[in-house]
Amino acid sequence: MEIKRVLISQREPSGASPYTDLIAKWGLTVDFRPFFRVEGVSVRDFIAQRVTILDYTAIVFTSRTAIDSFFHICEQTRVNVPETMKYFCQSEAIAVYLQKYIVYRKRKIFYGSGTVASMVQAIGTKHKNENFLIACTDKLKPDVQKLFVKEKLKHGSAVFVRTVSNDLHDIDLHAYQIVAFYSPSDVKSLQESYPEFKQDELIFATYGPSTARAAEEAGLKVEIKAPAPGTPSITEALNCFLEAGKSKK
Repeated sequence: MEIKRVLISQREPSGASPYTDLIAKWGLTVDFRPFFRVEGVSVRDFIAQRVTILDYTAIVFTSRTAIDSFFHICEQTRVNVPETMKYFCQSEAIAVYLQKYIVYRKRKIFYGSGTVASMVQAIGTKHKNENFLIACTDKLKPDVQKLFVKEKLKHGSAVFVRTVSNDLHDIDLHAYQIVAFYSPSDVKSLQESYPEFKQDELIFATYGPSTARAAEEAGLKVEIKAPAPGTPSITEALNCFLEAGKSKK
């Protein structure tokens, strides 16, 4: 099969990206289309969780959407967040985003280098006695709570963000030779838009073991998986796959 078109289930990168080199090398048409979106939960759904924000002394954020939702919920439920509240963010970019809602220098804000483990390191021994509220999505990554349990940090969690499948009916998936999934939510979105979907000769690529597992549980054959030895990213896995196909000709 000649590979001419590839669909990536994410937003199109701004500026140059690893896909730029892939397109130039192989003469591909690469289209980008998010298969799902994230949005804040409704006040009603938050209240149903029976979580009292002021029971906690620190908030954990892993996304900017969670920050938006948290402060929207506080405003709508008339929760006055005290100046003593501490904020722990997964990255500096997320921490800086807090300026939209609070005076950055007057609050206690800490952040990691982009991973959950680095955020937990920022907590260290100095802040280990705080009571943490993890502002999570409905698809909470298990490593977040696992690390908090492992470090014996007092914590609770509340869903502030939910994933919503996008309508994919306007996409002819079989106009592509390869479709790349980055999240189990991508697989769920495909199933919701096309419950009778048949793979036929379409090749699926996945990023991460949970995404591959979701695809296979949905009855899809996954031929390209990343990360793997020598191919830590989807683009490198695609390049390796195309190289292997070329050598067979």
